[in-house]
Amino acid sequence: MKHIWAKISLILLTAGFLSSCNAVKRVEDDQRLLTANTIYVDGEKISQRNIYNQLYQEPNTRFLGLPLQLYLYNLANPDPDTTFLNWLHKKPGREEQLIDLLSEKQVVRLGNIYVNINEWIMETGEPPAIVTEAQSQRSAERLKAWYWNNGWFNAETSYEIVPGNKKRAQVNYYVTPKAPYIVDSITTRIASIVADSIYEVHKANSTIVPGVQYRTQDFGAERERLTQLYRNNGLYHFEQEYISFEADTVGTANKVNAALTIQNREATVDGVQTRIPYKVHKISEVNIFPDYRYENREEPITDTASNEGYHLYSFGKLQFRPQALTDAIFITPQTIYSDADRTLTYNRLNQLRIFRYPNIQYMEDPADSTGTDLIANVFLTPRQKYSLGFEFDLSQSNIQKFGIGFGGSLLIRNVFRGAEILEISGRGSIGSSKDAANDSDRFFDITELGVDVDLTLPRILFPISTEKFIPKYMYPFTTLGVGASTQTNIGLDKQSFTAVMNYRWLPNENLTYLMDLINVQYVRNLNTDNYFNVYRNSYIELNQIATSENISAPDSFFVTDDNGDRFLQIPEGANAFLRAARLGEIENLTGTQTQIMNDVRERKNRLTEDNLIFATNLSYILNKKENIYDEDFSRLRVKLETAGNLLSAVSKLAGIKEDENGRYNLFGVNFSQYVKTEIDYIKHWDLGRENVIAIRSFGGIAIPYGNSNSIPFIRSFFAGGPNDNRAWQPYSLGPGSSGGRNEFNEANLKIALSAEYRFNLFGDLNSAIFADAGNIWNVFDVVEEEASTFTSLADLEELALGTGIGLRYDFDFFVLRFDVGFKTYDPSRSAGNRWFKGYNLGKAVFNVGINYPF
Repeated sequence: MKHIWAKISLILLTAGFLSSCNAVKRVEDDQRLLTANTIYVDGEKISQRNIYNQLYQEPNTRFLGLPLQLYLYNLANPDPDTTFLNWLHKKPGREEQLIDLLSEKQVVRLGNIYVNINEWIMETGEPPAIVTEAQSQRSAERLKAWYWNNGWFNAETSYEIVPGNKKRAQVNYYVTPKAPYIVDSITTRIASIVADSIYEVHKANSTIVPGVQYRTQDFGAERERLTQLYRNNGLYHFEQEYISFEADTVGTANKVNAALTIQNREATVDGVQTRIPYKVHKISEVNIFPDYRYENREEPITDTASNEGYHLYSFGKLQFRPQALTDAIFITPQTIYSDADRTLTYNRLNQLRIFRYPNIQYMEDPADSTGTDLIANVFLTPRQKYSLGFEFDLSQSNIQKFGIGFGGSLLIRNVFRGAEILEISGRGSIGSSKDAANDSDRFFDITELGVDVDLTLPRILFPISTEKFIPKYMYPFTTLGVGASTQTNIGLDKQSFTAVMNYRWLPNENLTYLMDLINVQYVRNLNTDNYFNVYRNSYIELNQIATSENISAPDSFFVTDDNGDRFLQIPEGANAFLRAARLGEIENLTGTQTQIMNDVRERKNRLTEDNLIFATNLSYILNKKENIYDEDFSRLRVKLETAGNLLSAVSKLAGIKEDENGRYNLFGVNFSQYVKTEIDYIKHWDLGRENVIAIRSFGGIAIPYGNSNSIPFIRSFFAGGPNDNRAWQPYSLGPGSSGGRNEFNEANLKIALSAEYRFNLFGDLNSAIFADAGNIWNVFDVVEEEASTFTSLADLEELALGTGIGLRYDFDFFVLRFDVGFKTYDPSRSAGNRWFKGYNLGKAVFNVGINYPF
């Protein structure tokens, strides 16, 4: 019986879906579904998206040629109330039976559920785009307006509705632009002498240029430019509405003679409405109220202070050092009024994270008889001095089967009365893995605990003044941070200590500089004897060599299991075998076996040695994104880092002797020395209607020298994962064509290229088709394996390619992402056998992420 109902349900669902796939299901007999718009300009078909965007009506959205949202809309019942009632009363006694079974209230609720489901389907879907004469006529008129606004004043437009089969039609639009009009001359009629003089000084920056084709957009841009120009040069009362343009085209042979008119401002004088000339205003006083609240606005001032012409008034005891506030105020006493200064001040006050709702008000100075002085009042409402934050997350990786992360932070504002922020944060995590060395069989065998303390100062902290190089309008910050963590990482336990002195400043709204003047990290490995229990692939390779027929090693290196099979004992036997091979005490090793032994030894030494990194780095970030909704932008990040140079110089000056490997040793650790650079570029193109093409390119290289012959693990590159090549798990790709045989594969050269076509399916559900290419290699370090190293441009053939599709659901405040990646080109396979060998669902890699990968 159960199977019968399942088959009936499947048949009904299939029938419903096939029924909805009739695109004209909701199209009446006297209507036609719009299938295409085509625009012809002087008889030639065009494809410019910006011109097609002028049309009021477009065909239904399609995915892979199918109007899926239209199908979804057709799936809904257009009259669910009536349909449910008809069904309820169609069979005698059905309603009574349901009431007896469920209750009358539940039957009503059942009907509401049916109605709500259908309404949701209709809202999520897309109604059919019906061709109408009115919409087509409006589109033709809008096309004509677009051409007029771009200089074709005599353009003519028309349209034709072309009927098709089965209640379908397409619309052709015809445009005859004729000759465009060119701006010939610009004259001015500016009533105010002050406004006219300012215009003359800056007229070379006009967006209206003689000899260029007329565009209404240029005149709008000039109106905005002049408004900003005047309001930033003292004209406090200037408004954009006082600017107007006239264009004379009569008898000019397709020339435009433009006239700019700027009127005096409107004002009421002695009760009479009149126009008066503009005046240049200056700031006579700047008053700051650092503890203003609406409820205490009538309270008396109890504390005051002054600094460099600024006046501070507090309703309680003043909690800030005066300079800490005046440094954030760009409105300066005895200077010309400027809107830009107010904007800079708002931005800086918001960046401090000390105040909420800063409010700047201007008033005419009653003590000034000329009517040109302004008083600026800055009202600041402090945030709470203390705030707590908590976070929680779940994670998974190719080593960690399941992980839980948690953390908390305490934020203290204005901790030293200089608008500083002190943040103390703690973090912890527990995870589950399969550790061969863990005999207790605990579920959670990975733990990590850490604490960080960061102090952020709203200025550059340096022994000498940096005002000439980084003035305060660049919003400078200094962050001093220290941190410590300890982790039980599936056997290879670590302790880490960090100290950072970071600068941040913004030369303009698109450009950011980040500089770590000091970035110190010390990593101490606590359980190095457990290396071969953790990195099992290295152990398996070593054990296979030790137990091969051509090798004769001392029995003391081995243990024997119940089946009589021999295995290298961990750690004594494995370490002793490596040591004996290095000293030449193991005979008959083949060239391949020697190479494997060298690779295992090098990797073990690098992953178990303690690290001391004393680095300096600088990042240049150019971000053209205007806001979070902007999908037509580019972002460039360039980072340069050097490490070990200062310690190397100190070691030489102090006369420290090099060890047997020619390396300096400080505090029992060989410090790292290298130079590293990264270039990351992202570009988005907005195609309209929620269609976006996004690309990302990344290149990075880290070169060891001096006191190092390799890059520390924590500073190396890896490939794969939800934000990289999504057809491979994190750390599982590369290096080169070696096949990712280690648990954590990393190297010191990386290339990554990604592209996505993003589109909307329906409602808040989006999708994407993507391609990721890239790999990592070893270069200029101790790794010699040919498959892992980059030696020539021919090695670019080892760029792995992953392709796939993803779903993204937009929750407004974040995007939940699910991607499926397939190994399209796998360089770890033999040549000629690399394409599409991983292109099946069983070999797919599933990724879950938060927000977009780039």
